[in-house]
Amino acid sequence: MANFNKVILAGNMTRDPELRYTPKGTAIAKFGLAINRNWTGEDGQKREEVTFVDVDAFGKQAEVIGQYLRKGRPVLVEGRLKLDQWDDKQTGQKRSRLGVVLESFSFLDSGNRDAAGGGGAPGAPASSAPAARPARPAASAPPADPGADEPPQGDDVPF
Repeated sequence: MANFNKVILAGNMTRDPELRYTPKGTAIAKFGLAINRNWTGEDGQKREEVTFVDVDAFGKQAEVIGQYLRKGRPVLVEGRLKLDQWDDKQTGQKRSRLGVVLESFSFLDSGNRDAAGGGGAPGAPASSAPAARPARPAASAPPADPGADEPPQGDDVPF
């Protein structure tokens, strides 16, 4: 039987990332993500549901998250589900938590928010942010005749 464990979430960070290092120097960033779901019920009332997810990132990605992301910033996270289990020291009961181990992420905004919005990377110049992927160049299509009423015909789609 095949196994597949992949999660893709887009939401807002619920707190600033907590960046730590292992004794061997591996960076670990822990943060929370809030994912909102809005819908209209059968009675016509608007409803909202919020799911909170804990995310763990490792290595260089953890360092980038610790440097550029703050509470309130929207982020897209790809990763895998992981179940943590432990015994509660106070009650002795078995506890568990389902979280996400980050494999990749994307910034969902530029981070250039005003001071009231919070969430921008304080003190980080715009040029120090990771470069966005370059846009795909447009396919070369023959130029349209300026006097023609119809677009040029052919198999080339200009995107």
